[in-house]
Amino acid sequence: MSTRVNRKEALESIQSNIQDKNRVKHILTTEAIMRALAERLEEDADEWGITGLLHDIDIELVEDDPSSHGRLGADIARELGANNNMVHAILCHNAANGISRESKLDKSLFCTIHLSNLLTEVFSTQPNRITEQSTKSIINSLLKEKSPIFTTNKEYIAQCSEIGLGLEEFIKVGIEALKGMSSD
Repeated sequence: MSTRVNRKEALESIQSNIQDKNRVKHILTTEAIMRALAERLEEDADEWGITGLLHDIDIELVEDDPSSHGRLGADIARELGANNNMVHAILCHNAANGISRESKLDKSLFCTIHLSNLLTEVFSTQPNRITEQSTKSIINSLLKEKSPIFTTNKEYIAQCSEIGLGLEEFIKVGIEALKGMSSD
């Protein structure tokens, strides 16, 4: 099921709703990883990418009520032309909404936002550091049982197994997506 969301309009909406540059970086990273993941899993890259792009569109609008995060975002996404699959994924990425993750898109968005947080933090200062050697080093570091930069996100990122990917493969998809972003 394809999307009718115009990426340019979605970006304009993000720019008008989100001021925090780090949040915007996370959103763009999530979009890139979701597109790469969709290609890897032979899914609709536009639908998945735009879902990643829109998932946090309401974050600053609901900052006084974080438990409602995703609900307003789903409404905004719907107004922008998002289909029901996209809206559901946006709704269920915040566990506080009590909506179960059912589809591959839902599950992918959930584990991708946590990988995006991690990779954005790791590469935030020097995105051009992404080389084959740094990729291997990062993956090895992240896969260690007690990796300090990985502990808060590991259980969520590891849910990539629910979409048929191993942890190492999922991290590689994310890093490759970041490489693509830094060359844009």
